[in-house]
Amino acid sequence: MRLAARAGLTALLACSLVFTLWSGIRIARDPDLRPFTDRAGAEITAAMDRAMAEEATPARIAQRLAALLAEDPRNWIAIDAVLAVAAERNIPVDTAAIEAARAVDGGLWTQMSDCAACAYDAANCQLSAMLLCQAPVALTSLGDIAGLTRGGLAYLSDEPVDVLDVGLSAVGLGATALILASGGTTVGVRAGAAVVKTARRMRLLSPPLTTRLTRAVREGVDWAALPAVRGTDDVARLLRPAALDPVLDVVRSVNRMEGALPPLETLHLLRHVDDAAEARRIANASEALGARTVGRMEVLGKARFLRATVRLSNAALGLAAGFFGLMLALAGMMAQLGQTLALRGLRHWAR
Repeated sequence: MRLAARAGLTALLACSLVFTLWSGIRIARDPDLRPFTDRAGAEITAAMDRAMAEEATPARIAQRLAALLAEDPRNWIAIDAVLAVAAERNIPVDTAAIEAARAVDGGLWTQMSDCAACAYDAANCQLSAMLLCQAPVALTSLGDIAGLTRGGLAYLSDEPVDVLDVGLSAVGLGATALILASGGTTVGVRAGAAVVKTARRMRLLSPPLTTRLTRAVREGVDWAALPAVRGTDDVARLLRPAALDPVLDVVRSVNRMEGALPPLETLHLLRHVDDAAEARRIANASEALGARTVGRMEVLGKARFLRATVRLSNAALGLAAGFFGLMLALAGMMAQLGQTLALRGLRHWAR
């Protein structure tokens, strides 16, 4: 029996060690294997509901609304989203304070002033004014043409070039040729690039995302050929598709967000995106949650929101199971060794 137990523990230890090493090697070698994998839509909804049951308390709603109302300028996209959560969960709010703030921000003169500032410079845009004042140009090919023209003139004049603005404009105008060259589809690229470019001009992109996209654009655009661009065919020759993959991943995810949400809510969510993986996960959540997306982001916060969009991957579960089996086998062997030593000690003492 003792020999059989030892043999079984040894076999378990060997199998666990092999399984653990195999899972670890797979994760290390395959970039598609990650400890976490994206949840499906129904899983995201269920995880968000569990998180909201814990976090969406009257105290949290009141705290979030007070913080949003104290901002200058106020973000009514976020405020209305939190109010929707309060209504959904029957949580009372300070209606008088909200209506007073809305009256101040919603006056005709205020709207006209905001629109004038926004039309002059997108950096001055509030989300509520953006569609009225900037969208007719910023979200169309006219905005891409203007971006390339500004970049070309600045390059010829040895003035600073807004690298990211020019790169996104080139991606928008050269989408068809760019995607055909990479073997993909043009769906979502042009529209997504326009939204990201608008967010960039409104200073809504996070510094990490701005850095990543700028690096990809620097490598993915032939800057020396920029001044010679005269049409869409010329734009296509500017682009190096392989280097622009990080940009394409982000703009496709942004286009998915815009397909599930109004443009202003998409722009609002972009400030929470630091890389292509986060853009994809927020897009997944947007498609699963629809109009409830912004409210959950505001109440849960970015970290808790993103955690609800992922689960442990099969590879990670396999690695954990192998590690657990390895520890169990080692513990069994240590217990067996301890028992053997104890019995030998007792025999020696008995003699």
